[in-house]
Amino acid sequence: MNFETAVLHKKNKTERTIKSKVTPIYQTSAFAFNDLDELEGFYQGNGNYLYSRVGNPNTDELGDLIAGLEGAPAGVAASSGLSAILAGVLAVVKSGDHIVAADDLYGGSFHLIKEELTQLGIEVTVVSFSDMEKVEEAIRDNTKLLYSESITNPLLRVENLEDVASLAKKHNLISLIDNTFATPYHCQPYLKGIDLVVHSATKYIGGHSDITAGVLAGDEALIGKARGKIVNLGANLSPFEAWLTCRGAKTLALRMKQQSSNAKRVAEALKVNQDIKTVYYPFELGDAGFGAIVTIELADRINVNEFFKGLGWVKIVPTLAGVETSVSHPLTTSHRALPSETCRELGITSHVVRISIGIEDAEDIIAQLNHATNQGLA
Repeated sequence: MNFETAVLHKKNKTERTIKSKVTPIYQTSAFAFNDLDELEGFYQGNGNYLYSRVGNPNTDELGDLIAGLEGAPAGVAASSGLSAILAGVLAVVKSGDHIVAADDLYGGSFHLIKEELTQLGIEVTVVSFSDMEKVEEAIRDNTKLLYSESITNPLLRVENLEDVASLAKKHNLISLIDNTFATPYHCQPYLKGIDLVVHSATKYIGGHSDITAGVLAGDEALIGKARGKIVNLGANLSPFEAWLTCRGAKTLALRMKQQSSNAKRVAEALKVNQDIKTVYYPFELGDAGFGAIVTIELADRINVNEFFKGLGWVKIVPTLAGVETSVSHPLTTSHRALPSETCRELGITSHVVRISIGIEDAEDIIAQLNHATNQGLA
């Protein structure tokens, strides 16, 4: 199937007595059994559902859908992107093991691995994945996992996935890639040799800023371990949010086409704005652009607070990927947890602004952003 078809049809269908066109919401905490033999059958692998923390048709549908779009054998849904990341990591590492992670991860992911996981006895080294020799130098005897993002947040460095996969295989490691920014519409890391692919489905998969969810895709064995972590840590997704996420995902191809096309046009227009020092966007990766995020660094003469005041109908929010254009200030939101020295080294300054491009008319987006830069000069 082509992507536009697969996003609607590439998922396992749960057999139902009533053949509704759309999957019903299985809004139940538990499932009933006719007798003890049937109940025992579940534990022997002859039944599908017991308790919604353990499994639910709606959450299974979401996991199956994203696995299919990523070209992976299996997938599992979780309560958030961070929950999915945690499940993926804990499916691979334990106390005493070591992770090598990219130094330009999303701030929440950075905090998870550097603060929370180290309290569990897991060792972490962060290093620039722009230089794979440095990554290889960071690998130890107890290293189990390489972890990066297909397009990094917020400065949009594009990861060389084949190099990450090759290095992981060379040292018998597992590779984990966060594919949230690119989405499987633009990039399928599993098909490039990556072992585990994670999404904050809160973003483009759901697409409408009304759910919080995560999805992890990979081979059956790793996803089975990750599923166990989700079940036992109580990181399961609710049936209704899984249903909403699947509903949102049906328009993923349409939204990404429009948003990515808009993003490329916006990035090109902002490059000629003299009040913008730098425009970050991976222009070279595709005629229709590559993703719907444009990050800019305002000129030093711009008053950042006045720029944000001049955004008008463009919303200021600490997240991304809805159908409406929005902006965030990474230094004080998504990357707030990073040490200030790390932010400086990465180039995340007070003048860096991350723009999540929506489905509006591109010229309207450009005009509003140019108005905001003019406001910043006032």
